[in-house]
Amino acid sequence: MSEKVCAIVVTYNRKALLRECLQALKNQTRKPDHVLVVDNASTDGTLGMLEAEFPEVEVLKMPRNEGGAGGFYEGMKWGYERGFDWLWLMDDDTIAKADALAELDSASRALQSYLGQPLLLASRVEWIDGSVHPMNFPMIKTSDLDLLVKSFEMGYLSIRSTSFVSVLVHRSAIETYGLPIKDYFIWNDDVEYTARILKRGVGFLVPSSIVVHKTTLKYLPVTGAHPERFYYEVRNKLWMLRWSDAWSMKEKLKLGLRLMYDGVRYIYKKRFSVRVFYHILRGIKDGFFRAPKGNNHRV
Repeated sequence: MSEKVCAIVVTYNRKALLRECLQALKNQTRKPDHVLVVDNASTDGTLGMLEAEFPEVEVLKMPRNEGGAGGFYEGMKWGYERGFDWLWLMDDDTIAKADALAELDSASRALQSYLGQPLLLASRVEWIDGSVHPMNFPMIKTSDLDLLVKSFEMGYLSIRSTSFVSVLVHRSAIETYGLPIKDYFIWNDDVEYTARILKRGVGFLVPSSIVVHKTTLKYLPVTGAHPERFYYEVRNKLWMLRWSDAWSMKEKLKLGLRLMYDGVRYIYKKRFSVRVFYHILRGIKDGFFRAPKGNNHRV
């Protein structure tokens, strides 16, 4: 890949995991041309660790915690404005295998010569036991069966959306579709953004590019979240339904049914708590009647 790659890692108070993530980037057989850490105002000594152990890494210090959505927005804006061709996005608990970027590099060249410029390339995301991480498996794009078959024959899969756990974003995607929506704070910002791009553009899962997502548990359902966090699930899903053009009407129907299902399960699991109803109703109100501030997306 003669094009320049900037790895962008968003972190908040996970110094040990960040250290492991950055060491894995140093060990890449095809090293990124630049590494940017977006620090969401950590208070655990992250900045001191970066200065002492990774002085070559650029650090973008956020004045306050703006969540994953805010961190990726600012990091991608920084990388785009400095002319990088690809932005390699990941959380601080993403540990890339040594050839992860090299495999994305190889896929980029192969796909470009056969199917045209891919806008997104996603790694296979595993949990610590080596199995596919259920939180990060991309949605397969079935609306273009010819593209799906051709990509499968090459050893890839055409995708409809994916997470920000090891995905390459080409600068032409940002030029056309803008940046993630900063106002999402947490959850669904990556799904909305990649779906927005891949509604018309093309992107692929590269199974030979492997990263480990070191979440505490393999399964972290949103129904296990605190009510204050479940608020974001409700609000952000409704933002996608109400304000985003990333999805077709059929896809929005499926998203809406899924949100209703998760909401009912969550209410039942929390034993019809008044606090739960309060935060769900907040999410419904804000999702329907207040558009996200960054809804124009543009750089």
